[in-house]
Amino acid sequence: MRPGLCETCIYQRRITSEKGSVFYLCERGLKDPSFPKYPRLPVLRCSGFEEKDGRDGLQRQTTGG
Repeated sequence: MRPGLCETCIYQRRITSEKGSVFYLCERGLKDPSFPKYPRLPVLRCSGFEEKDGRDGLQRQTTGG
């Protein structure tokens, strides 16, 4: 399953367990309790989403519910 917005978000950290399971940690959720630390996937809308841009390092923010 693809993680949706988390896949390209600057706050996402992919964690692989010793058994090979993959989890997507939202680092924004570590400081702001209104965001889940481990969101249900796929995330289709997120008010805290900020996209990574690999071409020039710029971030683009989008809003959603």
